[in-house]
Formats: sequence, C-alpha cells, structure tokens
Amino acid sequence: MHTGLLGLPYLIGHQLQPLRILFVCLGNICRSPTAEGVFSQQLREAGLEQEVFVDSAGTGDYHIGEPPDERACAAAERRGYDLKPLRARQIQRGDFAKFDYILAMDMENLRSLKRFCPPEHGHKVMLFTEFCSSGPCVVPDPYSGGPDAFERVLDLIEDASQGLLSHVREKLAA
Repeated sequence: MHTGLLGLPYLIGHQLQPLRILFVCLGNICRSPTAEGVFSQQLREAGLEQEVFVDSAGTGDYHIGEPPDERACAAAERRGYDLKPLRARQIQRGDFAKFDYILAMDMENLRSLKRFCPPEHGHKVMLFTEFCSSGPCVVPDPYSGGPDAFERVLDLIEDASQGLLSHVREKLAA
C-alpha cells in the first residue's frame, strides 16, 4: 500500500511507514523549530506520535547545528513546549522525496523551496498557514522583533497546527 501527497501511512516491504511532515523557515532557529515542537506535542497529546514523523529545516545555512533562538525557546516554554533539544539543519534535495508535506512559514521560503524542489515533488510544498482557521497568511520572522513577535508566531503556529492535526486525523481515518 502506497500513498502520495497528503497520504496515509504506506507499506514498504512489511513495515508501516509514518506520514512525514517537514516545517521550513529561513534559518531553522525560530519559526520552523517552534512549529516542530508545537505540532509534535499536539501529536503526542492526540496519541498519533507513532503515525506521524515531524522535522524542521531552514532554506539557509546560517545556523546549522545551533539550538533554537533563546527567545523562541523562552516563549515556547511559557506555553509548555520544549524546543531546547532541537538543532538547526538546512533542507536537502532528498527531503523532497522523504517527506509527504513540506510546509513553508512564509512566501519567501515557499518560493525558495519551489525553486529547489524536483518537479515530481512540487505538489508537497505549501504554506503552513493554509491550515490556519483564519485562512492563509504567513508566519512572520520574529528574529528582529521583541517578545511580542515570538508570541504572535506561537499564536499562528498553534492555530495552523490544530488545523493540520485535524487534516492528519481525517487522512489517517480514511
């Protein structure tokens, strides 16, 4: 049993593979690790952590190997999320084949991903906020902002994560 984009877990050999989701921002130290942390926790709370694999990456190579921004960690921690174990990495061409969803935080990163993506995987690349209850928008980069910017990012990511979780539940139940 195999599925493509937005697919259910698929069978390779005799092993059931999880749905794979990659969150992407510019440097992988603020928005995408926050999305990884928030969505991972929502999956655990829903009992779906075995059915969905979550990761994050950046389109740039500025922070490879670094932990998330301290301000992102602090804001996330105030809401009960732990980002500290995460480390930044840059997206690789193989990620487009490996992941079922590749979710960009903003239009600039969406354009970068679409340029880098092999054509046969282009349907996997989309804006993360397409799952927001208020409709598509972007998750703004909080890096140059103050604490309120990181809180706004968390608000958007929590909202989009809830929408994505509902979508994943529907796909897994189908």
